[in-house]
Amino acid sequence: MFSKEVYISRRAELKKLVGSGVVILFGNNESPCNYPANSYHPMRQDSTFLYYFGQKREGLVGVIDIDNDIETLIGDDIDIEDIVWYGSVDSVSDLASQVGVAHSAPMSQLKTLCEAAGNRTIHFLPPYRHDIKIQLMDLLGIHPKQQKASASMALIRAVVKMRSTKSPLEIEAIEDACSIGYKMHTTAMQLVRPGVTEKYIGGQIDGIAYSFGAMMSFATIFSQHGEIMHGAPSMAPLEDGRLVLCDCGAETMEHYCSDNTRTMPVNGKFTQRQLEIYSIVEDCHDYVLEVARPGVKYMDVHFAVCRMMTDRLKELGLMRGDTEEAVRAGAHAMFLPHGLGHMMGMDVHDMEGLDQVNVGFDEETRPILDQFGTNCLRMGRRLEEGFVVTDEPGIYFIPALIDDWKQSGHCAEYLNFEMLESYKDFGGIRIEDDVLITSDGCRFLGKERIPYHPKDVEEYMASHRLV
Repeated sequence: MFSKEVYISRRAELKKLVGSGVVILFGNNESPCNYPANSYHPMRQDSTFLYYFGQKREGLVGVIDIDNDIETLIGDDIDIEDIVWYGSVDSVSDLASQVGVAHSAPMSQLKTLCEAAGNRTIHFLPPYRHDIKIQLMDLLGIHPKQQKASASMALIRAVVKMRSTKSPLEIEAIEDACSIGYKMHTTAMQLVRPGVTEKYIGGQIDGIAYSFGAMMSFATIFSQHGEIMHGAPSMAPLEDGRLVLCDCGAETMEHYCSDNTRTMPVNGKFTQRQLEIYSIVEDCHDYVLEVARPGVKYMDVHFAVCRMMTDRLKELGLMRGDTEEAVRAGAHAMFLPHGLGHMMGMDVHDMEGLDQVNVGFDEETRPILDQFGTNCLRMGRRLEEGFVVTDEPGIYFIPALIDDWKQSGHCAEYLNFEMLESYKDFGGIRIEDDVLITSDGCRFLGKERIPYHPKDVEEYMASHRLV
């Protein structure tokens, strides 16, 4: 937790941005796994609640009466039964004091505070957990199906504005997450060899996240089927001659995230064909450092990378025709069916629960929803100093997509389907790092760079094997 002055300042700024009414920010509750007393652990607090109220305990709600300048932390103190099993914890009043909140009250008073608002606006964010949806329905009488539409746009805009720009304290926390991420990825490189299962290495990676931080920042992706965007580790043994893709990140005890991807040869040596594709992704990844800076739309950075990728794939014979026309038609999405990156911070897809159109776009830059691949671009708006975004180009050979486009003739004038047939067993390559937008450009976050240049990957794997 940061100093209480950080949270006092954040709430003061939030009050100015929202203007009037009553703000309710729900913390999370424990989430049962397979029966009520067996919860998923560790309990992950809601990020926006953490941002303004800082406390990680379950069952808390923050209430900010803007008009009367009264802040209240709502929650029930634990009883002796809980103390026997879980030990003593601070009272809700103590928790409130630690983050500069003057008032506290039991959960039974939440409805009273809502009723006291009268005709004033009660601002809440779109809930994503079913227990909070039920609680919100009990408080305000809004059915869960209508809660997203009823959420306060004034509050959403204020939260997005504040959380998008990272303070020096937050940047330091993300750097700490990147340090854990470095340990996770380099451990994977040390363990990869033919015969070891995906599941074993995935488990080792996750253990590092838990050992040095709070948890993984998302479910670890570790698979020889790199063409599957979210391929979970399976019991399949790693096979000689194949590539394996590792996409993982850590979450610090302050709940700031890292997100990196590396792709490596199972036997420690890239084949010539693998290097040909890998070098394209590598150059696209590095090109972002040249073009991303304040004032530039990230959508334009995305398409600049797509044009570079198309030019290089044309050199290999996998694509053809005019580059601009091919990208305009979306032909590049055969190989890159996702966006270049997303916002990152306390959530690995930062604030995505507030709707990506509110986070990654604005009135000037709107999402393109009618084109395959481009419709998955999560970040398109103009970059600002202090933004943290991911840079994650990839090239994937997805057999089902190749068959589908070949059968329909989609973008046939730009794609060499005959050559694509020979790549159906290739898998996929992605290289991803976290980028901080600076005053005059951008830089990668992380004090130690996870190897990604081909020679560096091969040398690291050869000299650091654990098994």
